[in-house]
Amino acid sequence: MAAIAAAAAAFSTLNLSRTSVFLPRCHLRRAITSSLSSATTELGAKFAAPKPKPKAHKPAPREDSEQFIPWTVNDESGDVTLKTTSSERFLRAVVNESTQRKKKKEDRGSGGKDKPGVPTAEPKYSKAARRFYNERFREPPQRLAKVLAAAGVASRRSSEELIFQGKVTVNGSVCNTPQTRVDPAKDIIYVNGGRLAKKLPPKVYFALNKPKGYICSAGEKETKSALSLFDDFMKTWTKRNPGTPKPRLFTVGRLDVNTTGLIIVTNDGEFANQISHPSSNLSKEYIATISGAVSKRQLIAISEGTVVEGVHCIPDLVELLPRQPDIPRARLRIVVHEGRNHEVRELVKNAGLQMHSLKRVRIGAFRLPTDLGLGKHQELNAASLRALGWKT
Repeated sequence: MAAIAAAAAAFSTLNLSRTSVFLPRCHLRRAITSSLSSATTELGAKFAAPKPKPKAHKPAPREDSEQFIPWTVNDESGDVTLKTTSSERFLRAVVNESTQRKKKKEDRGSGGKDKPGVPTAEPKYSKAARRFYNERFREPPQRLAKVLAAAGVASRRSSEELIFQGKVTVNGSVCNTPQTRVDPAKDIIYVNGGRLAKKLPPKVYFALNKPKGYICSAGEKETKSALSLFDDFMKTWTKRNPGTPKPRLFTVGRLDVNTTGLIIVTNDGEFANQISHPSSNLSKEYIATISGAVSKRQLIAISEGTVVEGVHCIPDLVELLPRQPDIPRARLRIVVHEGRNHEVRELVKNAGLQMHSLKRVRIGAFRLPTDLGLGKHQELNAASLRALGWKT
């Protein structure tokens, strides 16, 4: 109340009348505040300082490093007392418990079922799970001749001859029909007294840069086969794929002994038939190196085509490539899609030109890799197979 009275007296000292000019609100607030502070000083009013916040009590660190565990025990008179140290019996029990757990883990790791390096038995699936797998993922029974060829016994035609000769038995009986459907995983097949493996080799696909002087078949003793370039690959097959039969490789299509470049090697007959069939309409690009000059008339003669094996073959494209400093001879880029025997050579010969060398650089949309040297092969991925027209 005294402070309010002092404030009223200070306000009256301003001698403000109705006719006087009013001060702004900020000046009025400043004047009242200063008068209140002066009045408080004159009246001797004092405010107490704020009490400091009590500090959290931290227990003094123990001299020993042992953890403090309160423990209640019953003394001799039956009263309950609080001990400042743990019971010796309790500490021994804790030590024994941890030791027993470690011992169990060690025993399990040394002689238990989870010992590393010990093969475990395959899980037994239910009949419904096996039926689901067989219906959707397992390959259906295939023709006997096809199974023999896929197993690497011989080619499809040679396998049929073995069947006709009575050298193949299925489940103990001689089979003379190549079209018989068999499943190597279930049926017992013998060829010339040898048991056929239950597991067929996986499908493999390669691009080979064939050198000059190699033929694309098994070949005779005096002629080198392009498949001999895979000898190192076949020697290390068992080491890389234990328990899996070796694939029987063959070339898709052919290149004559003097032609170099791209050729596909696989063990998948269905893939080979699909991309080599005329219905696939895959174009093939060749680089022909010509001895001598090439005139415009000769280019027109090549583009008009020629008769090969009784069929008039016309190339898709004929182009004279620009000369390069390191290649003095003229080069032609010729694209065909029929791929008849010696077709490109016959086109060049019909135009009156002399072929120096011939190289295939493309099949379909797959081009021979520039870093693939002569005699080297490269495994094809899914994108490369699609570029070759493989639809599966």
